[in-house]
Amino acid sequence: MATDPTPPTDVDAFWNLARFHAKLNAAPTYFGPTTLEVVPPPAWSFGATPEQADELLSLVLAGEKTATASALWDYEADDEELPQAGTLSIVLDGAGHPHALIETTDVTVVPFDEVDEEHARLEGEGDKTLRHWREVHQRFFTEHAAHDRGFTSDMPVVLERFRVLYQA
Repeated sequence: MATDPTPPTDVDAFWNLARFHAKLNAAPTYFGPTTLEVVPPPAWSFGATPEQADELLSLVLAGEKTATASALWDYEADDEELPQAGTLSIVLDGAGHPHALIETTDVTVVPFDEVDEEHARLEGEGDKTLRHWREVHQRFFTEHAAHDRGFTSDMPVVLERFRVLYQA
């Protein structure tokens, strides 16, 4: 009897449950397996530390965080494609365990100094003001950049809105 050389991970088990509860496996099985049944979406955590990941995940699970922001330059430095509307992701806690399946609903790129009050509120952090958002994100983009361009007030920022499809 052959055994699977790679046992299922937490992410695989979560994905199997999440796609069922989010009704993502609606195609009849006689069409054969779909990509969604074979390949789980990318799994990642918010922030740059386990503590940030846990804090931001708790805001997502409470429904307070429905948006996020990233430096466009980090995507370029990592040679990573930007998210698009319809992109699915599995959100991990600080220990790498999956807790939420989200779907990106909107993506825009704007200069840092043009991020508006609405986006700051949708990120759900602190007092949900633009002033707080700018302080926290300037510090984050300065301390945790994957690129070597430094922080500038007109740096391009990827603004992403999302909705939770399933949470465990």
